[in-house]
Amino acid sequence: MENTLLQDNEKLVKEFGASPISSISDLPDFYTFNKNLIYSHRDFEKFLKALRKGEKCAIVSGFNASGTIHLGHKPVFDTNLYFQKEFGVPVFIPISDDESYVAGKVSSQEEALKNSLELAKELLAYGFDPHKTFFIIDQIYTNIYNLAIKLSKKINLSEIKATYGYKNEENIGLHFYPAVQSAHILFPQEKFKIKNVLVPIGPDEDAHLRICRDIASRLSYEKPSVVHITFMPGIDGEKMSKSKNNAIFLKEDSKSIIKKTKIAFSGGQKTVEEHRKLGGNPDVDISCIYLSKFFLDDKQSKKLFDDYKSGKILSGEVKQMLADELVKFTTNFQNNIKKVSKKDLESAILTNDKNLDKIL
Repeated sequence: MENTLLQDNEKLVKEFGASPISSISDLPDFYTFNKNLIYSHRDFEKFLKALRKGEKCAIVSGFNASGTIHLGHKPVFDTNLYFQKEFGVPVFIPISDDESYVAGKVSSQEEALKNSLELAKELLAYGFDPHKTFFIIDQIYTNIYNLAIKLSKKINLSEIKATYGYKNEENIGLHFYPAVQSAHILFPQEKFKIKNVLVPIGPDEDAHLRICRDIASRLSYEKPSVVHITFMPGIDGEKMSKSKNNAIFLKEDSKSIIKKTKIAFSGGQKTVEEHRKLGGNPDVDISCIYLSKFFLDDKQSKKLFDDYKSGKILSGEVKQMLADELVKFTTNFQNNIKKVSKKDLESAILTNDKNLDKIL
């Protein structure tokens, strides 16, 4: 299972010039680095060096306006929050309302905008500081297109078609969007002169960053640094996907979460007797994986895995442990959504008429 999910990460290193994160000796002491939830990088050592020297740094971390937050987003969000809380790094979050529309992921621009505003509220509820977090919603901050036009001169159609596989029959909004996405990533540098920018992404998003880094070098911007998060398996052991409904969504009700946890892929034996005698395989057991990666410290994880291997703890008991943690986590998140004030939400959304020079 794990090797299959790592294939995209490994491909980035072998074929596209990324470096394994293990090539950096002095990584941050944070669980996403300690628990191998970050696999590879591009120039992350440069970002770390600048951060530790006290230079201005920023993070850009986008979200799709057709999506909804699930457990698989946790490593990215928590990594962003670590840098925001530990070092005061501002986090820019483009919510791609325009891409969702031109790609047909939503039926209208109005739907995309509504989703974007709700997602911004949810991200503040997750824990992002409204005074150090800046949402770029392109229907609202339309000035972003001025930068996109500037960048578009340095990218041609053949590059876009080769990178994304777009055909002539597809709408030109899709072909142009990589320029908009690059504008999002280079925005802190263009507007606030922050040259040290980190972009945490999944391995499937690396093509966007390769395009952006090429554009940056052609226009004398600093190339953004990148860390690649590893894919987490869904509850069925396959790649986590909204379409498969094999993820735990943070706005999901407790009954649904408990039901999903009960049918999660198990590394246990067929019967209790066999499990007590032979033990289970925690390395493929979804409940063990989620608990270890997201909710337990190293000592607790080791005990869980040892007990599971020895048959001391059963699959049903591990699933109950996970259900308890998930319900607690999602209930807290859902309660926090109600606490997000309109003032905080408005202050975190970039608008054309804000005096951005006074923000940072």
